[in-house]
Amino acid sequence: MDHPPIVSADAVADAVRCAIAQAAVTLRCDVRAGIEKAALREESPRAQRVLRQILENADIAARDGVPLCQDTGTVWVCLEVGERVAVPGNVFTGVDAAVAEAYECGRLRMSVLRDALFDRTNTNTNAPAFCEIRFRPGAGATVYVMLKGGGSDNASRVVMLAPGAGVEGVRRVVLECVREKAANACPPLIVGVGVGATFDKVAGLAKHALLRPVGSVAARPEAAAFERDLLDAVNATGIGPAALGGACTALAVHVETAPCHIAALPVAVNMGCCAMRSASVEVIPWGDER
Repeated sequence: MDHPPIVSADAVADAVRCAIAQAAVTLRCDVRAGIEKAALREESPRAQRVLRQILENADIAARDGVPLCQDTGTVWVCLEVGERVAVPGNVFTGVDAAVAEAYECGRLRMSVLRDALFDRTNTNTNAPAFCEIRFRPGAGATVYVMLKGGGSDNASRVVMLAPGAGVEGVRRVVLECVREKAANACPPLIVGVGVGATFDKVAGLAKHALLRPVGSVAARPEAAAFERDLLDAVNATGIGPAALGGACTALAVHVETAPCHIAALPVAVNMGCCAMRSASVEVIPWGDER
């Protein structure tokens, strides 16, 4: 009997180490392209200068191998595994050590505390990482890593709407969040919106939405239309780059939806800053003959 290919803990740890080194100093290509396009469309001279400075900052970070932002964030890890791949034991056992090594080698700021309420002392390793695993059809495995700063996560929220609130209720939640919090999240933003699931899962929908490339279109036509409507409304606020005014408050709004209870309409908004530090690494499972 053939044994399925295996994703090992060592392979996941190596992928996390590599992804942190990349994400901390390299602006995502799709985000950079979005900022470049925004700079061409922007009519405000001050907003244009801000966007050019963001691009210059990215050039310096990549050239000198220094962080895009001083807030080098918490480490969020998602392992996406094909259903034909085996994942024995705790596949995340090596991740915290990989985080500590990557942050030490990269001279990245340690920002994680031992306990949110009772022991707010620094772990001095930026661990633990916040990990999850998802399954997909087929084979193969991908590790996604996001370095999430405090400013953008603090600008996020979860709201449990009455089901009758509908599309307009979701729109209102997103726009209220942007008006109240966008200035603290370092615009231009990527706005991840999750709708559906349960209280504990809807925030995950919003966070996963941030992984979608800027410029991508939702698969469902009605979702794509809603994303365009939300992006237009967000940019109509005039908050602009660095909250100094302008036409580009957000580069994209990405909406992810899911089933939910008949009595619920969960909504989450998770903002990604202008650095939007994430990277993905393909992992070849041991025993895979591809």
